[in-house]
Amino acid sequence: MAFQIFLTEDAVLDWMEIQDYIAAHDGAEKAEYVLGPLQAVIERLAEFPERGAYPRELLALGIRDYRETFFKPYQVLYRVIADRVYVYLIVDGRRNLNALLQRRLVRA
Repeated sequence: MAFQIFLTEDAVLDWMEIQDYIAAHDGAEKAEYVLGPLQAVIERLAEFPERGAYPRELLALGIRDYRETFFKPYQVLYRVIADRVYVYLIVDGRRNLNALLQRRLVRA
């Protein structure tokens, strides 16, 4: 069963920020080089969304509604609801995830 994938507005903004940052610092070719495999990771969620782990930052808060997958150093946080996968966050995993998660996921 294939799941449908939806990116939230925040996830789309994350994607654009990553693309802009890499292009500005390393060039457009490097941005494509990084974002291609990252897109493939997200697309694979259509086949195996339950394979993602529960983020430890959310488990510490008792929240088990979200999962995560990686294309290092990028982290993708998502939620599976019925036959849909909602991507909420695409972020460099070296950032302060607790602050980002509190602002975005807990309010969602």
